[in-house]
Amino acid sequence: MTHFWNQLLSFSFNTPTNRLLQSTRVQSHISWIAELKLLEEAAVSVCKSLVENNPRTGNLTALIKVFLSRTKELKISAECQNHLFIWQTHNALFIICCLLKVLICQMSEEELQVHFTYEEKTPGSYGSECEDLMEELLCCLIQLIVEIPLLDITYSISLEAVTTFVVFLSCQLFHKEILRESIIHKYLMRGRCLPYTSRLVKTLLYNFIRQERSPPPGTHVFQPESDGGGLLYGIASGVATGLWTVFTLGGVGSKRAPQQEESSPLANQSLLLLLVLANLTDAPDTPNPYRQAIMSFKNTQDSTALPSPNPHTFQINFNSLYTTLCEQQNSDQATLLLYILLHQNSNVRTYMLARTDMENLVLPILEILYHVEERNSHHVYMALIILLILTEDDGFNRSIHEVILKNITWYSERVLTEISLGSLLILVVIRTIQYNMTRTRDKYLHTNCLAALANMSAQFRSLHQYAAQRIISLFSLLSKKHNKVLEQATQSLRSSLASDDSPLPDYAQDLNVIEEVIRMMLEIINSCLTNSLHHNPNLVYALLYKRDLFEQFRTHPSFQDVMQNIDLVISFFSSRIEQAGAELSVERVLEIIKQGAVALPKDRLRVSANKTSQCVPCHKAAL
Repeated sequence: MTHFWNQLLSFSFNTPTNRLLQSTRVQSHISWIAELKLLEEAAVSVCKSLVENNPRTGNLTALIKVFLSRTKELKISAECQNHLFIWQTHNALFIICCLLKVLICQMSEEELQVHFTYEEKTPGSYGSECEDLMEELLCCLIQLIVEIPLLDITYSISLEAVTTFVVFLSCQLFHKEILRESIIHKYLMRGRCLPYTSRLVKTLLYNFIRQERSPPPGTHVFQPESDGGGLLYGIASGVATGLWTVFTLGGVGSKRAPQQEESSPLANQSLLLLLVLANLTDAPDTPNPYRQAIMSFKNTQDSTALPSPNPHTFQINFNSLYTTLCEQQNSDQATLLLYILLHQNSNVRTYMLARTDMENLVLPILEILYHVEERNSHHVYMALIILLILTEDDGFNRSIHEVILKNITWYSERVLTEISLGSLLILVVIRTIQYNMTRTRDKYLHTNCLAALANMSAQFRSLHQYAAQRIISLFSLLSKKHNKVLEQATQSLRSSLASDDSPLPDYAQDLNVIEEVIRMMLEIINSCLTNSLHHNPNLVYALLYKRDLFEQFRTHPSFQDVMQNIDLVISFFSSRIEQAGAELSVERVLEIIKQGAVALPKDRLRVSANKTSQCVPCHKAAL
């Protein structure tokens, strides 16, 4: 029997990796995909036959038992560089993974469990309780992930273990309702897998941090024998296509960035598994332990950290984690992980906000928003909410205006030879608002954008002249939109009075939304003038240049209160400029504004609240 399994598992198959997606191999990649598609179609009937016959034959359980017996020697095999044993064990797991995908697609968890409970009975023997192979396999996968050292010869089996785990958790994809009483969840929440919680989460995080590339061909793959590997090679290759289609980065609805093509398959799959584990539903009597671990882990360099009441907590190198997160924000999965850590792990949030190189994290987030038309909506929402979380911290809002950037090449509207990170953030957020107004028209999107600006407004410092202009230009755009809707409402009302039969269009809702946005913009400007007038002469200059825009809102009942300070500033500085005479240069006007900012009594400006906290609808929309 051992000879049979050795022969069966000695086929050679190169697991698909992003290595094949490099530009020099585009044609071979296209051909490779076409061939695997044919193999997948050829394997359909074989897989269906196994699904039908397995409860009677027990072939799957036999294969799983062979795999489980072999994993006990994997660690020693890695130390002894036993390539053949490791590769055969990988092949066994690869077939199990392929068959699991077919089974999970076609049946419920209860039916799936039947395929794991086959027991061969000899004549005259009495029935005994079957061992739970499903839980044993899950536990074995976790042990393999956390205990087997990551070497060139073990890379593929580590990757296959993570992928098989993801396949196990894909049951939810085929159910409309949330699986709160899932069999697999029960094993992970309360079974033999539970003691490995913190080690599993830590290992997956380190796989993501290390970004290990797949080893070069020939390192861990054996060449097929002269017969070409036979039917089994075809079955394994074919079913793999479907797995890779579902579980590679940039799945359904995601637009893949070019930089992602050469990333680490193990890091990518580990991140996906980590996110799935973090979002498992809580058990009826137990919170999700994997989420608890993600919420509570600490920095290895923090010697003052107090013991945590959470049994699943652990320590990890925050500097390495921060560096990788900064480098990987081109994927929506990495952005989602950043959001989860900032939102739920106070240790990570405190560490990141204390960094003196925040531009390394903020710039990739801004670039996501700048290329909004190339990103999926989930990625954009995550980026915005990350900014919203960051801008709730006053220290962050102050520090970003002290970071000076030079030659931002991806910003194409205007050449920015030198600008503060804070001013660039304002420019990108305003651009996102304008894109939303003309394209997607998503209320929650501009609510998040305006909330981030409102959080920052009291700490605006030395705004770049272009950033100040864009703030007023956005207000101008909103003002024109407001007048247009108001005019349409007036004309509609007149036509309805002339004709009793024509229905009256409802412009009230549109008008209400626009006025809500206009008020938020006025509050942002008002907050800046109230709290940091003397730091922002460029904003005062832009305000004076377009002062006619604000005339219509001075007596409007919805804006009278917030217009008081703005009206006061416009009147005060207009008077001083008029006294200085006509034909003044820009430099002279700015000098008068700076002098006037010192002379204006602070008690004449009414202080108002400026902080806008994260709103629940924004989180729901983003997730």
